[in-house]
Amino acid sequence: MTNEVKDPLFILIKSLTKSEKRQFKLYAGRLGNNSDSKFIALFNFLDKAERFDDTLIIKKGIVTKLQLSNLKAHLYKQILVSLRLNPVHRTMRMKIREQLDFATILYHKGLYKQSLKILDKAKALAIDNDENNIAYEIVEFEKIIETQYITRSISSRADELAVQAKGLSIKNVIASRLSNLSLQLYGLMLKTGYAKNDKEHEYLKNYFEGRLPQYDWELLGFREKLWLYKAHLWYALMTQDFLSAYKYSKKWVDLFYESPKMIEVNPVFFLKGNNYLMESLFLIKDRTSLEIKLARLQKMVKSDGFPQHENTLGISFLYISINKFNLYFLDGSFKKGLPFVEEVLEGLERYKNYIDGHHVMVLYYKIACLYFGMDEHEKCIEYLQKIISNRSLKMREDLMCFARVLSLIAHYEAQMDEHFDTQVRDTYKFLIKMDDLYAVQKEMIKFLRNLQNVNPLGLKAEFKKLYDRIKKYENHPYEKRAFLYLDILSWLQSKIEDNTIGDIIREKALVKVR
Repeated sequence: MTNEVKDPLFILIKSLTKSEKRQFKLYAGRLGNNSDSKFIALFNFLDKAERFDDTLIIKKGIVTKLQLSNLKAHLYKQILVSLRLNPVHRTMRMKIREQLDFATILYHKGLYKQSLKILDKAKALAIDNDENNIAYEIVEFEKIIETQYITRSISSRADELAVQAKGLSIKNVIASRLSNLSLQLYGLMLKTGYAKNDKEHEYLKNYFEGRLPQYDWELLGFREKLWLYKAHLWYALMTQDFLSAYKYSKKWVDLFYESPKMIEVNPVFFLKGNNYLMESLFLIKDRTSLEIKLARLQKMVKSDGFPQHENTLGISFLYISINKFNLYFLDGSFKKGLPFVEEVLEGLERYKNYIDGHHVMVLYYKIACLYFGMDEHEKCIEYLQKIISNRSLKMREDLMCFARVLSLIAHYEAQMDEHFDTQVRDTYKFLIKMDDLYAVQKEMIKFLRNLQNVNPLGLKAEFKKLYDRIKKYENHPYEKRAFLYLDILSWLQSKIEDNTIGDIIREKALVKVR
C-alpha cells in the first residue's frame, strides 16, 4: 500500500538535511548498542526509498506487519528528540522551556533555592521576548515554591508575584481575545473572500466591532499589537478597503523592524506581514513601492541572522514568487516572467511538503494569468484546469470562480469552441451555486454566450459596448473585486485597439507614473 504523500514519518525523514541525518545517526549510536537495531534499519531504508511502501518494508525483513506501527512511532519520536538537540532548531521558546524543565527537576529534588534562581532568569527572558504565556506559567510555579521555601521576605515576595501574575494574566486575556478575533476573521476570509454586498459588509462590521476587546494601548506588548494589526488587516481586506489594508500591514511589518530580535523569534509572522504589505501595494497598484519592499524582503531572508530552515525557506519562496508575478502584472511585462515559471514549478516540487494546497492553486492561477497576458491561451487553460478539476481541496471560493471565468475567455481566444456553449452554461450554474455571480461576471458570460451570433465585422463594436458597460464597475465597492483577478478592461481595450494586453497595461502604468 503506497501513501508517500500522507505518511508523516516518510515526509519527516525526507525533510532532513544531510547534517540532521548525520546527527540522528550519532544520537542513535549514543543510545547503546543500536547500530543494528530495527529502527535504525527502518531509517536507512526510508532514507533511500523513493516512496513509502509498507509492503516493501515487511518484505525486506526489517520488521513484521504487527510491529511496523510501533516501530514507526518509535523512530518518529527519536528523530524529533535528535532534532530538538540540534542548535539550529533551538528557538527562544525552547530555550525558556528548557530552563523551566531544569527548574522542575531541581524542585522535585527539594533544591528550592536553585530552582527559584533558574526560574527568575527564565522569567526575565520570557518577558523580554514577549512570551507572556510561559512567563505566567513561571510565576505560578514560583508561587508554589515560595509557599514551601519560606524566607523573611515572603510577604513582599508574595505581593510582587501577585502583581506580576495579575499583569501577565490581563495581557494574556487581551492577547487571547485578539488572537481569537484574528483567527476567526482569517478563516472567514479564506472561505468567502471579499464582502459581496451591503448585507455581508454590515455582517462583517458587526462581527469585527462586536468581538474587538477593550484595551489600554500602553499595556499592549509586541504580541498583542501583532494580533490587533492582523485583525484590522483581515477586516480591511474583506471589506475591500485596500488603503487600510496597506496601513495595517505596514504597521505589522514596522512592528518587527522596531524590535529586530522578534524577527528571529517569529520569522513566519514576519514573512506573512511582508506578504500582505506587498499584496496591499499590488491592490493599490503602487509598483515602485512593491518592488522596493520585495527587494528588502529578499535581502532580509538571505541575511545571516534570518532563520534558515525548511519552513521559512518554503514560505519565503511562496511569498516572493507571488509578488514577483504581481510585479509582472502591474507593468504588463508578461514575457519577462516566462523564465520565472520554470523556477516556480521547481520550487513547488522542492517545497511541496511545506506549502498548503490552496497556495499551490494561487500560484497556478498566477501562472495562468501570465500565459494569458502573453496570448498563450492553451497554456493558460492547462493551469486553470488544475484549479477547476481539483474537487478535494477547500480553497477560497472566489479563486475557483474567477478561474472558471478566465478559462472561458481563454477558450474563446484559443478558438477552442467545440463545447463552448456547454462551458458557458456550466460556469453560469457554478457561479450561481457558489452565490458568486456579479454584474461584471454576468456581462462577461452574456457577451461570450452571444459571440457566435455576432458578425465578425461588428466584433470591435461589441467589445466597445461591453467595455463601456463594465467600466462603470471599476471602482464599485463590491464589483471591483472582479478586476483584481483579471484585468478585464485591459483585455477588452486590447481587442478594441488591436494591441496586446501587455502594451495596454504598460501604457496605463506610464500614465500613472506621470
